[in-house]
Amino acid sequence: MTETTARIFAFVLGAVVGSFLNVCVSRWPQDQSVISPPSRCPGCGRPIRWHENVPILGWLRLRGRCAGCREPISAMYPLVELVVGLIWLAAVLHYGPTFTALRVAIVATVLLGIALTDAMHYVIPDGFTVFGFIWGVAAAFIGAALNETLPFAGLYDSLIGACVGAGAIAIAGWLGEVALKKEAMGFGDVTLMAVVGAALGPQRSLLTVFLGAALGAVSFLLLVYPIAWLQSRRKREAVDLPLVPFGVFLAPAAMIALFFGQAMIDWYRQDIMGL
Repeated sequence: MTETTARIFAFVLGAVVGSFLNVCVSRWPQDQSVISPPSRCPGCGRPIRWHENVPILGWLRLRGRCAGCREPISAMYPLVELVVGLIWLAAVLHYGPTFTALRVAIVATVLLGIALTDAMHYVIPDGFTVFGFIWGVAAAFIGAALNETLPFAGLYDSLIGACVGAGAIAIAGWLGEVALKKEAMGFGDVTLMAVVGAALGPQRSLLTVFLGAALGAVSFLLLVYPIAWLQSRRKREAVDLPLVPFGVFLAPAAMIALFFGQAMIDWYRQDIMGL
């Protein structure tokens, strides 16, 4: 397989995976099967034919509307397919057609699905986290056998990291609940950090929690609170702060820690702590 063929294949396969990711994002939060029934229009119930379900192209061909009832089809569907296709292409461009590229692509896809469902439905489905955890541990075994570990954690660190990641976020949630007198962290965040820990190891999983909290704080101060304040002024009511799903910030934080986490940890040790 030539490099060009491998890259085209990666993008097409990624777009197909993105199409399935759309199904998972829309159905898993509703406790629905992603296998049956086949894809259909949520408005009229008309089954989507195979040529209408081709990633990206099907939406363009239909001009963003159902062929039956002509109701609009969300542009999120082709956008997710495009983004996942580009993720898989970028992985192959950077790592070549290797097992490492496959690991990066799958982990990034799972984290994207988690971020989307948490943002849209305030839930992190077990389908994502169970698959992500099993894949993370299995990939650590395969990576060790193929001598393809970096940028992921080694086999031992993968197992320890899953425990550390889940434990750290569980403790943070418990402390938040004590301080706020209400639930501060959902169990989905705990299972998410088990997935992250299995991929990144203990040190970078702790870094992920820190980075996620930092991203969340910045977003809250620059976006969430100002918008809530403006709405309250318009309605002449007290500021009503919306829930902020933590998984939305943990997912990108995990990708940052995957690629730059070790360099950040080394910088902190050497330049800040002097170790």
